[in-house]
Amino acid sequence: MTMLDRMRRHKGWLKWSLALVVLTFVVFYIPDFLTPGVGASPNAVIAEVDGEPITVAQFTRRYSAQVNAYRNAYGGQLNDQLLKQLGIDRQILQQLIDEQAMVAESIKQGFTVTDAEIRERILAMPGLQENGQFVGEQRYRLALQSQNLTTAEFERQLRQALQIEKLRNALTGWMSVTDPDVAAEFRRRNEKVKLDVVPVTAAAFKNQVTVTDAEITAYFDKSKEKYRVGEKRRIKYAIVNVEQVRNTIKVPDADIEAFYTQNLQQYQTPAQVRASHILLKLEGKDEKQVQALADEIAKKAKSGADFAALAKQYSEDESNSANGGDLDYFGRGRMVAEFEQAAFAMKPGEISNPVKTAFGFHIIKMVENKPDTTQPVAEVRPEIEDQLKWQKAQAEAEKIAKSLEGTLKTAADLDRVAKERSLTVVETGHIQQNEQIQGVGTQPEFATRLFGMQQGEVTPAMRVAAGWVFGTVTGRQDAYVPKLDEVRARVTDDVKLEKAAELAKQRAQEIAKELKSAGDFAAAVKRRGLDLKTTELLARGSAIPDLGMSETIDQAAFALPQGGVSDAIATPTGTAVIRVVERVNVTDAEIEQGREQLREEMVNQRRERFFGAYMQKAKQGLNIGIREDVLSRVTGPATGT
Repeated sequence: MTMLDRMRRHKGWLKWSLALVVLTFVVFYIPDFLTPGVGASPNAVIAEVDGEPITVAQFTRRYSAQVNAYRNAYGGQLNDQLLKQLGIDRQILQQLIDEQAMVAESIKQGFTVTDAEIRERILAMPGLQENGQFVGEQRYRLALQSQNLTTAEFERQLRQALQIEKLRNALTGWMSVTDPDVAAEFRRRNEKVKLDVVPVTAAAFKNQVTVTDAEITAYFDKSKEKYRVGEKRRIKYAIVNVEQVRNTIKVPDADIEAFYTQNLQQYQTPAQVRASHILLKLEGKDEKQVQALADEIAKKAKSGADFAALAKQYSEDESNSANGGDLDYFGRGRMVAEFEQAAFAMKPGEISNPVKTAFGFHIIKMVENKPDTTQPVAEVRPEIEDQLKWQKAQAEAEKIAKSLEGTLKTAADLDRVAKERSLTVVETGHIQQNEQIQGVGTQPEFATRLFGMQQGEVTPAMRVAAGWVFGTVTGRQDAYVPKLDEVRARVTDDVKLEKAAELAKQRAQEIAKELKSAGDFAAAVKRRGLDLKTTELLARGSAIPDLGMSETIDQAAFALPQGGVSDAIATPTGTAVIRVVERVNVTDAEIEQGREQLREEMVNQRRERFFGAYMQKAKQGLNIGIREDVLSRVTGPATGT
């Protein structure tokens, strides 16, 4: 982590973890498609667990924190479209449901959390302490306000986390791991080998084999089920298309003005400054000497010396000293308090006296400042209008779909209503349940419903990417085993691959015998006209060149001594002969040094597996429901197909 990163994270407000749940409330980014308060009220219920609600506000807060964490890890690689394709919204909602289920089970088992326990945990949180003491009620409340949290909401979440912690500890606190198990796992993870690998893959021999009609027929006769074609159905559906509805929506100016007023904060850009600094660290040094040097550098800078040159010469901030100490633009709350206070009080071109922080002494040069700005409503009107159109179109499309539901009982009803309401109707060819549906893509819930219906029945209104659909089955083709001629190309290829794999195995067995007795392993491989691949030091589970990950190669490699040569080893992608070039074994001292950390990890893994299995069973006795209409209003329609 760079010095700049550490400065930006040094405030440490509200960062702690409980046994199971990490409460993170630092929210910098909300995806474009996730706009709390636009698609649904923050107090709207998005899911329920045994009557306990999960609100839109809870969902959006967790979603935003999670997305921010992902973006910190993956940067620009993680855009809004990819987030939706990955189904992050569903994952986050499931997290919240699982946590509420844990709370419900904890209460069911008789566990309670008192107000005194809540208070005790808050007072002990490192992020809320200064010099070993609680920072006080005022700073506690300000810390929560800075993260858009009320004390009631924060303490509610903390109470939930403690409920879960009590249940988990009661169920899994007895679990432990023995010293021999820890030692064996440490060796398994940390032993390494460097290998010479002679891959003899089936693909390399595929062009050397021929197959006869008799072989193709015999292979097909014994493997017919491999080529079975699943049940197919022909589907007709009518769609209430959100985009078409959107084109009919008119948004009154009053609605735009009201939305702008209610969401003014998202159109405001807080003040920012751009500064450079020179840092002299205090760690392991005499503070008076460091301060004296800082005073001298500040004096030079104020006398007209080149600040960037001074930063390159003196600054100990490795993240930016090479570019003259430039910190780029930053807003309030991004730097430690002392640095921020000094920077925001300066004028462009001004150079500060040395400023002391936990990192050392800083000399700051103010480069530029940008005041608070607010985009006028006229500037953002098209954006707001588009958002409101989409919101209203979502609601109107759902309203239309639900109003039609009771009138659609048969396929004839579907055709009649679609014609009356000018709905788009699509009829597919025969498709399998897991195939994409023309016009709406892969829709597991819709497809499952259709494949469970009788021909002529009509589904209820179902949500898909483009809107709401009503579907019916117009034809059915039962599962069947095809004739050989229908799949001859596939069968031929499979026979060739099987024969090539056998040829590769035979060749590898011949080579293994020769290589075991060869004085010069590499020369013997070369005489055979084969490739020799030498790996780096590998731990178990590492990918092997041309062969990928192979448990059988792992077993052979870690069982051989240094210099040992294996027999031919079959893998799913071919056969190989390996030679252990180097072994790195684990010493008893290394095991002892890493024992407790690994023991804790292994115990936690066992506890998580046990607790997960317990909760999976416990959830079967809970009444869990998701409000799909609310979720769709919050996140918008899915993207892609």
